[in-house]
Amino acid sequence: MSLVDLPLLPLGKGRDLTAERGVECLGELPSASDPDLVARARAAKAALGDRVFVLGHHYQRDEVIEFADVTGDSFKLARDAAGRPDAEFIVFCGVHFMAESADILTSDDQVVILPDLAAGCSMADMARLGQVEDAWDAMAAAGVQDSIVPVTYMNSSADIKAFCGRNGGVVCTSSNADVALEWAFEQKAHLDGGAKILFFPDQHLGRNTAVLKMGFSLDDCVVWDPLQPGGGLTQQELESARMILWKGHCSVHGRFTVDVIDDLRAQHEDIKILVHPECTHEVVLKADLVGSTEFIIKTVEAAAPGTTWAIGTELNLVQRLARAHPDKNIVFLDRNVCYCSTMNRIDLPHFVWVMESLVAGQVVNQITVDDETERHALVALQRMLDLPGKSHRD
Repeated sequence: MSLVDLPLLPLGKGRDLTAERGVECLGELPSASDPDLVARARAAKAALGDRVFVLGHHYQRDEVIEFADVTGDSFKLARDAAGRPDAEFIVFCGVHFMAESADILTSDDQVVILPDLAAGCSMADMARLGQVEDAWDAMAAAGVQDSIVPVTYMNSSADIKAFCGRNGGVVCTSSNADVALEWAFEQKAHLDGGAKILFFPDQHLGRNTAVLKMGFSLDDCVVWDPLQPGGGLTQQELESARMILWKGHCSVHGRFTVDVIDDLRAQHEDIKILVHPECTHEVVLKADLVGSTEFIIKTVEAAAPGTTWAIGTELNLVQRLARAHPDKNIVFLDRNVCYCSTMNRIDLPHFVWVMESLVAGQVVNQITVDDETERHALVALQRMLDLPGKSHRD
């Protein structure tokens, strides 16, 4: 039984006109346009052998995941790449910021390739370096910069990670955001009023972590809008805030709503709602369990047969979990079938193209981070790796 046939929540097909521009809900993904592509991909991978290491993010299409040597989330995959120093080529089936992280963590003689350069991340794009530097200057003008420690989510560009490295900040994942925030607050705990955190680019992960894991109130959190003068905040709001949240979000996780949760609970009293912390605060409050992608996978794997789960994360993963666990009832926490439009740019034609190009001795779509950016980004990443007690995995 396919996911769209599951009886709990009929999932629509067609375009969702309420979605963000560029985010379309087109129903089931089509099969590969050319059946020969599968055979060509296998032949190219076999020809390259150990020279190539293929990474597949959990949100990728099945047609791509089939050829991944390892699967996982962004930082786990980058670490896996660094753990294979003998691989000449790293083909990262994910999005741009992930390939950048792999390039930062791998050796200089390894080549990182992104099959489609258009595979970006709308959330990462919501915090541009120029915007962040302007905000930093504005906070200096407001007299609060000296008390601020910048913390960036792994889902950010290399130059944003480097900004944090230069300015005493740290990178975090959805698994260790609370530990990263604890570390950040400790850096300037000696100041009157304590430290403030500038958290970007995802406001929801920052808010959910601060309020639900660290005991802050919603009043302690303000949102900095980079399109507004002074972030749209008053001097008083900046001075009293403990968490300054960048106005950014995930286009997929922002789709999940409390009304769908209410409808599902009304129909099935035993259903469990399992969501990612990139979801809105209202959705997270309604959920039974909240955690990273790895947490979601492990929770489903450990669940008892016959249990029913509605999962709020990217649809490719939810479908894969449903197929892998036919003894459990697993549905998508949305009325529409909506994939991550940028993740899905990595398809079989692009994968075959880069692999066959490598066989022919040509490197295409190489991702490189300049030395200066890499040096400062590594500082922020290393601070995260040095954090105690929690997994680094996203």
